[in-house]
Amino acid sequence: MNNQTVILVDDDQSVRESLEWMLREEQLCVDAYPSPKNLLSEYDADKPGCLVLDLRLPDMTGIELHDQLVERGCRHPFIIMTGHGEVLDATQAMRSGAVDFIEKPLDRKLFLARVHEALERDQLQRSEHLRRQDLEFRLTKLTPREREVLTLVVEGLLTKQIAGQLGISIKTVEVHRSNITKKMGVESVVQLVRLCSDHFLLDNPDIRESS
Repeated sequence: MNNQTVILVDDDQSVRESLEWMLREEQLCVDAYPSPKNLLSEYDADKPGCLVLDLRLPDMTGIELHDQLVERGCRHPFIIMTGHGEVLDATQAMRSGAVDFIEKPLDRKLFLARVHEALERDQLQRSEHLRRQDLEFRLTKLTPREREVLTLVVEGLLTKQIAGQLGISIKTVEVHRSNITKKMGVESVVQLVRLCSDHFLLDNPDIRESS
């Protein structure tokens, strides 16, 4: 996680500097901002890391800030912290997908544990996103007929059943299956089914119809 950054927004300078010092002690990279405006002017959704947002910020709440970042493509896991949180705020934060809603004064151990959890989640999400992009790219290499065969293979139909449903010979189905496994980078139909089922790619009409 050496290339990840904790993006911290808190308008209280003393708190911000204290948290920045704490995080750097953990060998974490930190970008600290005093206001939403400062972050919004520099925000990069593609930068690996997580968000740590104070609830009460100038001009908007941390939750509202996160909502604006989502409109800009934000996928960063986020933590909301507050010195005067209410149940409604906590509920809203968790419904928005927050890793946690932490009250100040922060418990160092809990805070760092949640930051590491958020960074791990970001790493997993980005890895999964890259895998999906790679698989979607492989699907674009398939011909329309190969996509039809692949769909039926994943649905569990046997070669003979696929041939009957598509009105082609068993030999032709076998040729299509061979081409599909090569283009998808797998060695067997079992791996192919697992690959597509795990990522639900065939349920995406945009992918299925892409050329």
